[in-house]
Amino acid sequence: MNVEAMSHAIHRVENFEIVGPYTLALRFEDGTRQCIDFRPVLEGKLFSPLQDSQVFNAVVLDQDAGTLVWPNGADFDPATLYDWPKIRDQFVAMARGWAHGSSTTDRTG
Repeated sequence: MNVEAMSHAIHRVENFEIVGPYTLALRFEDGTRQCIDFRPVLEGKLFSPLQDSQVFNAVVLDQDAGTLVWPNGADFDPATLYDWPKIRDQFVAMARGWAHGSSTTDRTG
């Protein structure tokens, strides 16, 4: 078994800042930065509570997992956040399904 073929990058959020309504600026362990507007994906049972700006702004950095978490247990895989520009449209499409009660998609990214 080739270990190199099995390896993939593991990303961790090191820091974040609230820069606008439902928008966070993230910095990852390798210095990469992403600015993410989460509004289009705040749908479904897990993420719709984050439409309340007070709940959204209660986000914290989970140092152990290296990702963002909210008081209701919502979080995003750090790899999803890292790759946001590449996967944003797909994630928004999934969120539209959550808004219509679809339960067949993974809601944590």
